[in-house]
Amino acid sequence: MTNRPIVVAGAGAIGCFVGGMLAAAGRRVALLVRPRVKTEIERFGLLLTDFDGSEKRLGAGQLALSEDPSIFHSAGIVLVTVKSADTAAVAEQIAQHAPEDAVIVSLQNGVGNVAVLRERLGGRRVLAGMVPFNVIAMGEGRFHRSTSGDIHIGEDAENTAGKLSVAGLTMRASADITGVQWGKLIINLNNALSALSDLPLAAQLANRDWRRLFADQMAEGLAALKAAGITPVSATPIPMRWSPALLRLPDAIFKAILGRTMKIDPEARSSMWQDLKQGRRTEIDYLQGAVIALAERNNVSVPLMRRIVALIKDAEAAGNGPLRLTPQQIRG
Repeated sequence: MTNRPIVVAGAGAIGCFVGGMLAAAGRRVALLVRPRVKTEIERFGLLLTDFDGSEKRLGAGQLALSEDPSIFHSAGIVLVTVKSADTAAVAEQIAQHAPEDAVIVSLQNGVGNVAVLRERLGGRRVLAGMVPFNVIAMGEGRFHRSTSGDIHIGEDAENTAGKLSVAGLTMRASADITGVQWGKLIINLNNALSALSDLPLAAQLANRDWRRLFADQMAEGLAALKAAGITPVSATPIPMRWSPALLRLPDAIFKAILGRTMKIDPEARSSMWQDLKQGRRTEIDYLQGAVIALAERNNVSVPLMRRIVALIKDAEAAGNGPLRLTPQQIRG
């Protein structure tokens, strides 16, 4: 890898954690941040903590921080971590300021962001990525990774994934990154249930009624993908088609299986829960919304998913945070 910096475009929770881990490994890293985040890091530095109890601390001087997109001017790699609704805007900034040969990597939720980036960035090299873990912004410069998993990036001749991989932040090249993204999107359908429940992920997944609700929603999503000829790739050793049945298992059996495939911090929360908590617009249109659009094109019924979208929209409009609903209330 050249010594040109890695620039994180939209350094929120995921961006600060990924950028911080790269900087801790000795990479040159610059963060394009909002004023509040810039002030926080300048005051406290970065404290990166993990579900396994490990931590890394960085001083503000170990990263370049800027609110100005001209920070892209010498980037070798740009990691895009903005919310999906902001993809077009950040693409315009990259087009204006980044070198033509900079590699653009989308580390965003959903499946449509790479198409938006490519449309606005002409012939530049744009790679899709998938981040399987959650990161919680804890305040005072602390960002906590609360679930396990390795980042996947689309396979390319330059081995961008391998060049970015560092200790504690493994990045793997994927020959079927589209399938990986759809697989993550199906899992991310639970983000809305986490937000509506106001429960930590571990507590929610320990409850069979919540898992059955997730399983029913997942089954709708898998039916829509099957009708569209899309095969989702699981990020765990468990095939995606088995997941609804496994979620419906009794608590003790499910807990034993989950413990072998994924580590979850007891306080882990979904990004959609964080959005509702902070009064921000969620990514529901890019998660459930993407599946509903696919279902409509292929005449697949997804009534539960439509109900969940309506409830999230109600919560966004009310602005009072997570609704603390029960599975029965969500089913209506």
